[in-house]
Amino acid sequence: MTEPDRVRGEMGAEVLLRVEALSVGYGGPPIVNEVSLQAAAGQITALVGLNGAGKSTLLKGIAGVLRASGGQVLLEGRRVEDRPAEKLIRLGMSYVPQLRNVFGTLSVYENLEMGGYIRKGSLKSKIDEILLLFPDLALAVRRPARTLSGGQSHMLAIARGLMVEPRVLLLDEPMAGLSALAERSVRERILAVKRTGVAVVIVEQNVRAALRGADWGYVLATGRNAAEGPGAALLETDIIGNLFTGVTQGS
Repeated sequence: MTEPDRVRGEMGAEVLLRVEALSVGYGGPPIVNEVSLQAAAGQITALVGLNGAGKSTLLKGIAGVLRASGGQVLLEGRRVEDRPAEKLIRLGMSYVPQLRNVFGTLSVYENLEMGGYIRKGSLKSKIDEILLLFPDLALAVRRPARTLSGGQSHMLAIARGLMVEPRVLLLDEPMAGLSALAERSVRERILAVKRTGVAVVIVEQNVRAALRGADWGYVLATGRNAAEGPGAALLETDIIGNLFTGVTQGS
């Protein structure tokens, strides 16, 4: 049975993103070495590991921000590892980096308009649809983004990423620096995005929370695949205990 068949059979969803033996770095030796993963429609796929494991670097390589030195990235069966980030957006992959790139002087509505720059015609109906997913933003739609709370700002970054109607949404540390209450709100919105059929790939430092909320998880160690499986089941494995003993929030 092939890997895509395994995921379809066990998880019951179509694989939209397939990464095969990807190696990525910053010009020197690769930081990520031959990592493979998959993400399926309507599911959350979590990438976890200790600081320096290569999680964010891997996400940048998938998103076309960094050029891969080896391996393949397939988006809905099409090889795209040689495409820059701006081309991947048009093909259905949206990347929300840890640095949010929200325009503070623009209103929430104007930020969403900026997020839909590749769309043709009126953006109003799409913005209205997005605001239904993010009611906190709907209440603040005319406010400058700089006046939003931390949680609302994170939500706006994710909402902007959805303006291009991605099939795959890559999120790098969307809960970083948030209070427990704001983190809960952002997680709820990510679950709402998942229910629309988008494949969500999320990098997180909070290993336990990430795996509890994930349909499938991958553990990276020193830039390589260390383990994978259903998120909740991974929490019970020796690999988690060995890597994260005594490490909770911020692991």
